[in-house]
Amino acid sequence: MAPDENKCAKKGKIQIPVPERPPEVRNKDFKEVSLGYDENAVVAEAKRCLLCKKNPCMDGCPVNIDIARFIVKVAEKDYIGAFDVIKEENCLPAITGRVCPQEVQCEERCTRGKKGDAINIGKLERFVSDYARLNDLESVPVVKHKLKQRIAIIGSGPSSVTCAVDLAKLGYSVTIFEALHDAGGVLKYGIPEFRLPNDVIDHELEYLKKLGVEIKVNCIIGKTLEFKDLQNEYDAIYAGTGAGSPNFLKIEGENLNGIYSANEFLTRINLLKAYLFPKYDTPVKVGKHTAVFGAGNVAMDSARCAKRLGSDAHILYRRTDAEAPARNEEIEHAKEEGVQFHFLIAPTKFIGEDGWLKAIEVLDMELGEPDSSGRRRPVPIKGSEHVLEFETAVVAIGQRPNKIFYTNVDGLEVTPWGGIIVDDNQMSSVDGLFAGGDAVTGAATVISAMGAGRKAAKGMHQYLQKK
Repeated sequence: MAPDENKCAKKGKIQIPVPERPPEVRNKDFKEVSLGYDENAVVAEAKRCLLCKKNPCMDGCPVNIDIARFIVKVAEKDYIGAFDVIKEENCLPAITGRVCPQEVQCEERCTRGKKGDAINIGKLERFVSDYARLNDLESVPVVKHKLKQRIAIIGSGPSSVTCAVDLAKLGYSVTIFEALHDAGGVLKYGIPEFRLPNDVIDHELEYLKKLGVEIKVNCIIGKTLEFKDLQNEYDAIYAGTGAGSPNFLKIEGENLNGIYSANEFLTRINLLKAYLFPKYDTPVKVGKHTAVFGAGNVAMDSARCAKRLGSDAHILYRRTDAEAPARNEEIEHAKEEGVQFHFLIAPTKFIGEDGWLKAIEVLDMELGEPDSSGRRRPVPIKGSEHVLEFETAVVAIGQRPNKIFYTNVDGLEVTPWGGIIVDDNQMSSVDGLFAGGDAVTGAATVISAMGAGRKAAKGMHQYLQKK
């Protein structure tokens, strides 16, 4: 039942709860977990806003949405007006409303949150975006002046899409090159549908096409086409190639069958629809017990997917829950759905039989002094080795940028771990090549990648106008 608008508004300090599907039902399918606000709830939540003159929440937004103005319009039930305010700065609001970590960005700076719960900005954003999408009320800006310069964008994730939208609005001819058979980048292959439905992503990509952006799939720059081919044909290039190269544990037995990187595991399930096998001919084998190493959002997604595939899913993390980098919401959802958590534990060896994983030797840990990340360093406890039975393991300990496209790019400066080095305008050491998102920073958030895409679009426009 929807909360009573007036009653909830009077509470003021308490955030309006968001309805969700029951854990015992949702952990058996891939339908979206959060049901979102209805009209009564979204208006009541918007009315909790204190309408601060300084608008501190906006300072916490990587793409600088005028959050206060958008919330006022929601409170007035002007949902399309609110949607238009968001779209001024954010071309993917239905996506960021679902997966953006607002609690450590805009909501963290919310004045209401100093004495009670912060305004649930993300769920307000999701509501107005879904309202516009489901009622077909989204307008597409008319580009009045077409420019002659052509721009190539490598990758179709959130950074690339944002860059493409801003450049298309300015009148440039933009072409996106996507390595996989479907556009969307990490949004499609990395985030399960129970968090981000594919029809939402596809709708946002349709907006790109309506602006005149061309998307070419099955095209790997560095394989299908060389970087020099793009240089010869386009006036500027943006690399939003993401961080699709997984990190590994580098311990004995890691090549056994039944051990996946999180990238492969989630790509098989999300992009290739392995959870619908045999309707989709992409199997993914999971045993009775699955161990997921890591405690970020990717680890939570992997464990929750394993649970939905019928496996007994476990998160094994070498630190404690206090140091876990995943959003609190994702951790709570995983616990509600039956994922089991084991802290202060690390793998030392994978044990196999006939080429398949059968067990994992692990070691207990304790926390020492803080390391460079600011978190306390896990220290092994000598003599605490023991063996746990697992037939499946997923390694979710981070990703690095994929180097395929720039292997043969002369003069490109990169960090020791593979990130492209850029200047204040997001341009690399190669003239006309800009970059942003995870390809520069390593794995980060969708909204931070979008911020880099916007910044790069401005830099590219300045570069091309001077040129």
